[in-house]
Amino acid sequence: MRFFVSYLRSKWKTIGACALFSLMFFLSFTLYRLPLAAVAYPVGLCLVVGLALLIFDFLRVQRTCRTLRHIRSAAGVNDLEMIAVQRPVEAEYRALIGRLLDEHEQMQAAFSDRYARMTDYYTLWAHQIKTPIAAMRLQLQSEDTDASRACLLELSRVEQYVEMVMAYLRLDSNTTDYLFRACELDAIIRAAIKKFAGEFISRKIRLIYEPAHARVVTDEKWLQFVLEQLISNALKYTPSGSVTIRLEAPATLVIEDTGIGIAPEDLPRIFDRGFTGKNGRADKKASGLGLYLCARVCKNLGHTIRADSTPGCGTRVYLDLSKSETRFE
Repeated sequence: MRFFVSYLRSKWKTIGACALFSLMFFLSFTLYRLPLAAVAYPVGLCLVVGLALLIFDFLRVQRTCRTLRHIRSAAGVNDLEMIAVQRPVEAEYRALIGRLLDEHEQMQAAFSDRYARMTDYYTLWAHQIKTPIAAMRLQLQSEDTDASRACLLELSRVEQYVEMVMAYLRLDSNTTDYLFRACELDAIIRAAIKKFAGEFISRKIRLIYEPAHARVVTDEKWLQFVLEQLISNALKYTPSGSVTIRLEAPATLVIEDTGIGIAPEDLPRIFDRGFTGKNGRADKKASGLGLYLCARVCKNLGHTIRADSTPGCGTRVYLDLSKSETRFE
C-alpha cells in the first residue's frame, strides 16, 4: 500500500493533467447544452482507459523496483537484463548501473588480490622471524647474567608482538582455526603466567593467583592469547605492586592490577582499534591493538570482556566465560 501511494505521488502531474482535460471536456459539452449522457460517456471512457494504463504502468514499475531491490541485495550484474526497458532514459540508466557494477567488481577483485598478497607477506614474515628469535633465546639461556636476563625479557616482548600480528591476520582471514572443547581453566592461566615469570621476578611484581578449579567451553589457544595480552597490559602499567588473577562466580575471570589505572574519559574506548588513551600516549610505545584484539577474540569465542578502573589505584578486567554462544567473523 505504501508503495502504491508513493507511486501515485510520483504520477501526480499525469493524473492532474488527465483530470484537467476531463474537466475541460465536461465544460465544453456543458457550454453547448448537450445532454449529460453525451458528456458522461466520453469522460467515463477516458477515465477507464486512463485507469487501465495507470495500472499497467504501476505493475511495470513495481516489477522493475523489485528487480532493482534484488540487484541491490545480491549485486548481480546479469540481473540487469531482467529490467524491462521501454524508454531511452531507462536504457541509459541500465547501462550506467551496469558499468558502475562492473567497475565496482573490478575494484573489489583488485583490493582482494592486494589484501591477499599483503596477508601472505606478513604471515611469511611472522613465521620466518620466529627462527632468529628461537636462536637468540637459546643463546641467551646459556648465560646467566643481568644483561642476558634483560635481553630475554625484551625478546619475550618481541615474541608477543609477533603473536599479535599473527592474531590480527587470522581474525581478518576467511577461515578460522577455532577448536571448542571443555578446557581446564587453570591450565590455560598457568601457561599464560609462565611466559611472564621472568618479568614478574625481575621487576619484583607480586603475583596473586587463586586457582579457579573450573572447566570452560572455549578455544584454549585463543583464550590463552587473550590472557597473555591482559597480563602484559597489567605488567606494563604497574610500576610496583601486584597483579591478581581470580575467578568470580559463576565463571568470570578477573585480572586486577595495582597500577596507574585508566582515566575515566578513556575507559569507554579502551577496546576500540588504535585507541591508546592518555597513558598510551605518555608511554609512546602503545599500539592500541592489544585490547582491541582481546575484544574481537572474546566476541568470536562467545565470551564478554569489560573493565573498570580507578586512576592511581589500578584496573580490573572481567572475562565472562559462562556464555556458550559463539560468533565467527
